[in-house]
Amino acid sequence: MRATWRHAIVVGASSGIGEALVRQLAAGGCRTAAVARRAVELERLAQETGGAVIAVPHDVTRLEEVPALFQETCRELGGLDLVVYAAGVMPRLAEDEYDLAKDHSTIEVNVVGAVAWLNEAAARFARAGTGTIVGIGSVAGDRGRRGNPVYCASKAALETYLEAIRHRVASRGVRVVTVKPGPVHTPMTRGYGRLPMVISADDAASQILAAARRGARTAYVPRRWRPIMFAIRHIPHAVFARLDI
Repeated sequence: MRATWRHAIVVGASSGIGEALVRQLAAGGCRTAAVARRAVELERLAQETGGAVIAVPHDVTRLEEVPALFQETCRELGGLDLVVYAAGVMPRLAEDEYDLAKDHSTIEVNVVGAVAWLNEAAARFARAGTGTIVGIGSVAGDRGRRGNPVYCASKAALETYLEAIRHRVASRGVRVVTVKPGPVHTPMTRGYGRLPMVISADDAASQILAAARRGARTAYVPRRWRPIMFAIRHIPHAVFARLDI
């Protein structure tokens, strides 16, 4: 059965895939809370969507705020059917750079922030016996790549967390969807030069929502990344170590 949503929270909503998701949800009649640090961008988004979007300024590293903010946002929305965690950072690293501050920030935003918000969603949906959770991972989580070790690790950790939550709440009627996009045109990827099979944030958002509606457990975006990543996951380690991919 395809899911329909009337109330949604999108965390990481001020640009890129998150913003595109908010716009598409609002256009489909779903009252949506847009959560992100940049209040000005959120207010612009709320205005441009004709009042269907609630702006919720929040830094996902401020973990102590999440429980109360989650409950307050649900009350303001009038309910909750869908939560999407789209917040993420991918700091630039030189080939020989090992920067603990950047690594810590990556884990804090990509993993710990997701756990803070999605734990709240899982608990609420389990009690209600319905709801959809979507976590935006990455194809980068499928193998450990030399270019950005902790970014890869953070997306792998998010995938495992989502799988565990799925096992915990599936019997309660809750859907948990892990999304693994390839390169997407967003502020995070700007300046990286030519990227393979890159798609727009709007295209990514529409494919993510389609996968969530049909109840996919894991969705590669676009779908052609699935066979590619299957092959990459099975490259022997001795060979993979010599490849610049």
